[in-house]
Amino acid sequence: MTDFVHVRVHSEYSLRDSMVRIKLLMQAVQQQGQHAVGLSDMANVFALVKFYRAALGAGVKPLVGAEVQIGMDSGTRVRALLYCRNGEGYQSLSRLLTRIHLEGREDEDNPRLDLSWLEGESADLECILCTADLDLGAALAAADEEAVQALLEPWGHLFAGRLWLGVERVGRPQDESVVAGALEQSLSRDWPLLALNPVVFLQPEDFGAHEARVCIAEGERLDDPQRARRHTDQQYLKSAAEMATLFADLPEAVQNTVRLAQRCNLQLTLGTNVLPDFPTPSGESAGDYLITLAREGLAERLGRGVLYAPKEDYEARLERELGVINQMGFPGYFLIVADFIRWSRENGVPVGPGRGSGAGSLVAWVLGITDLDPLQFELLFERFLNPERVSMPDFDVDFCIEGRDRVIDYVAQKYGRDQVSQIITYGSMAAKAVVRDCGRVLGHGYGYVDGIARLIPPTLGITLSQALEESEELKARYQNEEEVTELIDTALKLEGLARNAGKHAGGVVIAPGPLTEYSPLYVDPEGHPVTQFDKDDVEAVGLVKFDFLGLKTLTVVERAAQLVNLRRQKEGKETVDIRFLSVDDEAVYKLLCSGKVTACFQIESAGMRRLVRDLKPDNFEDIISLLALFRPGPLQSGMVE
Repeated sequence: MTDFVHVRVHSEYSLRDSMVRIKLLMQAVQQQGQHAVGLSDMANVFALVKFYRAALGAGVKPLVGAEVQIGMDSGTRVRALLYCRNGEGYQSLSRLLTRIHLEGREDEDNPRLDLSWLEGESADLECILCTADLDLGAALAAADEEAVQALLEPWGHLFAGRLWLGVERVGRPQDESVVAGALEQSLSRDWPLLALNPVVFLQPEDFGAHEARVCIAEGERLDDPQRARRHTDQQYLKSAAEMATLFADLPEAVQNTVRLAQRCNLQLTLGTNVLPDFPTPSGESAGDYLITLAREGLAERLGRGVLYAPKEDYEARLERELGVINQMGFPGYFLIVADFIRWSRENGVPVGPGRGSGAGSLVAWVLGITDLDPLQFELLFERFLNPERVSMPDFDVDFCIEGRDRVIDYVAQKYGRDQVSQIITYGSMAAKAVVRDCGRVLGHGYGYVDGIARLIPPTLGITLSQALEESEELKARYQNEEEVTELIDTALKLEGLARNAGKHAGGVVIAPGPLTEYSPLYVDPEGHPVTQFDKDDVEAVGLVKFDFLGLKTLTVVERAAQLVNLRRQKEGKETVDIRFLSVDDEAVYKLLCSGKVTACFQIESAGMRRLVRDLKPDNFEDIISLLALFRPGPLQSGMVE
């Protein structure tokens, strides 16, 4: 049986030209009996962690790489696949991909790597030159020897012994002339050929849906005779037997894919958390410093507040929490969060009182991370941190939306701008949107497509399959109208694919060293550097996520407090600190019960206003119950009624 390894595979995370989903890719590779597969998305490793985990889970060796466009000194361009041999190779690839997005984005659609950047970064990378692409492909197809020599000359010393000439046969008119030219160069330079099939969909029958995907990304219509047709129906995941037949005259090109796979042995360390060192004033350990600050903070809190339990209970709870925090290795996390919240308050950036499970921590309260006494409300620390269920602590910290970026800038200055970044997020093709997109590229009118999209029930997160079950009219039209059938079938194949990349609303990571040691960086459409891994994957590689949430409500409250205090100052009255306002003000509850709660955080929606009017809260505990009831579970069960 012939062995073959696919190494030019784009996943959906190439964002423009592929509909390959990672899980389905692994199933297909496994079914074909292939023992390894390489992922080489365009100028990114967005899917690296998902790919790596899925491959190991399927018993397939993952080869980690990326496809890059390289600008030559002469202004010409070459496309190459760069694969990591080991951990050092990953570091090199990470730095190169970061430079591409930070420095090489003159052409937004085709970020470019300068050839000179490879100096000093190539030793632990394997390089496959894509001979069918760009200027190299054109020169080989035209048998322009002078141009070919100029394009190939720099590569020998950069990748001595690690350079391959990738050849393809996907049904393009120039394929054979390019392969012949590449073979000639292979023989004269002693650079091995390597068989490629540029995979952008998994099955031959997916070609039509794939073309729709490309047209959606490029704003084209499928029937436009002028649109560029860069892909063929041969770019599916071919079996080893198919590739052996395709390259029967060049069997070594097929065999070389296995040799390449044997050289690439990157092993990622996942699930081990790393935190930056928090600089303590006297050089003591983070654990000891946390204990000192927490005890001082408790004394201060108890000295100015009402006790809701005996003092001994507070002290015992504090020591127990400190023991768990230090045992689990998280003192640095608490110190970092407390530090940037302290800076925020000292520099006029309003901070929320705390929400989520973090409000159950007494340590968080005494450090000033939260302003809620967990003993007053009988909140459980174990919901936040539990030694029997090891997971990273996660404070959701609300900042005034106008000051949030100042806090992130402070953190970047403190720990180093090369160690701090916001996190990427991906937009996907949701049900209604993908129907509208597919209708457009298929050439249907707006009104026609809108009429179909409106038949999808307005349920959050609904899929097309669910919509076909729930909407009798949509189901009937799908079954009886040929054009609707074509549209929905195309949309079903594309639904859920990643379509663009942006910036996570609040996630920030702080690394103990240069971020590129863990994740390369990308630049979002607004020009902000973000990690190439999403919030789940940055945590998988060990980085700790901090949530800096921008909240307009805090901005409104702060402005209201300023106006109130200006008036009180003019009247000679004492100013108000909203952190110490009573929660038993009868007038506030009357206003709530009236339903006039526009701009009140979490209770301003129509459903919430109705629930407030029905339940008529008259104390703080009622508000707690009200918020707990307005959740999907209670609402769907009917218990609210």
